[in-house]
Amino acid sequence: MNSTNLVNVGMSFPMSYRISVDKAIGITTTVPIEIVYAAGYVPIDLNNIFICNDEPDVLVDYAEIKGLPRNTCAWIKGIYSATKRTGIKRIIGVVQGDCSNNQALIEILQSEGIEAIPFSYPHDRNRDALYKQLDSLSNTLGTNLDKAHEMKFVLDNVRRTVHEIDRLTWEDNKVTGEENHIWNVSTSDLMGNYVLFEAKALEFLAAAKKRPALDPEVRLGYIGVPPICCNLYSFLDELNVHVVFNEVQRQFSMPYKTDTLVDQYICYTYPFDMLYHIDDIKKQIEKRRINGIIHYVQNFCHRQIYDRLIRKYIDIPILTLDCDRPGQLSGSMRTRIEAFVEMLKNIKC
Repeated sequence: MNSTNLVNVGMSFPMSYRISVDKAIGITTTVPIEIVYAAGYVPIDLNNIFICNDEPDVLVDYAEIKGLPRNTCAWIKGIYSATKRTGIKRIIGVVQGDCSNNQALIEILQSEGIEAIPFSYPHDRNRDALYKQLDSLSNTLGTNLDKAHEMKFVLDNVRRTVHEIDRLTWEDNKVTGEENHIWNVSTSDLMGNYVLFEAKALEFLAAAKKRPALDPEVRLGYIGVPPICCNLYSFLDELNVHVVFNEVQRQFSMPYKTDTLVDQYICYTYPFDMLYHIDDIKKQIEKRRINGIIHYVQNFCHRQIYDRLIRKYIDIPILTLDCDRPGQLSGSMRTRIEAFVEMLKNIKC
């Protein structure tokens, strides 16, 4: 097979491999991948392709050269460039329940020859409306919801391994916050190969169970979209801080036991209102014995506004971090994190 017809998929951890462009369907965020797999295609999370590139900042530059505004979220620019650079010809774009710029991004990609399939999460979490979206996506991809429902139970088994990795993070303190982040965020597409993903996850789980437990001074929660800065978790490790909760990443793993696809994606908090997120966050703060929260917000993202609600309804210390482009934490961000962690340590004393 010609190398130009292949897409590099995955991260250096837990795995990396290549697939045919003809089978790949890019996704702009978590969508019902059960339908994609049931139809015989391979879901590829374009966010992961972007951020795991050796030079993600170059992809941001490429999008700006192509005319995307500088004051647009870097994730949107990264998704654009990842789509163009990989040669993916079909994407599923979430036009309701994710980034407010997705509609415009999809229209740009369509004008450049990319087939874009729109998908919406109903804002009011209406079951009938969600069912219609699932059914429409199934028909578009040439499958049906019965086959997708069968695939749900296959993927449930894979996700359960990641749920156990998550438990080892907060209950047994044997998995780092960064490892937790990577395994959970990877469930958005299961790296395009759920069989291989499950095998690697089981291998990691077996090794992690044999580790000695971490002994952190501070237990931290991370909420908001996954970070674009590459060394946040490693810097927190240096401060003897254990991230025991990755909010959105955990949601990608579909952490609730459900019987149907409709139930599963109604319970999924990410596409819905912030108060629905906050209800889940407060439960996890108590369950995971969290001392403080980092709320990460991406520059030029509408979700920055939610910081007001989070501070209104969550009553433990919160540090809000905002970032623009991929790269290392800035000196000022490191100083703010150090001061926040020191405050949390003093509160515990």
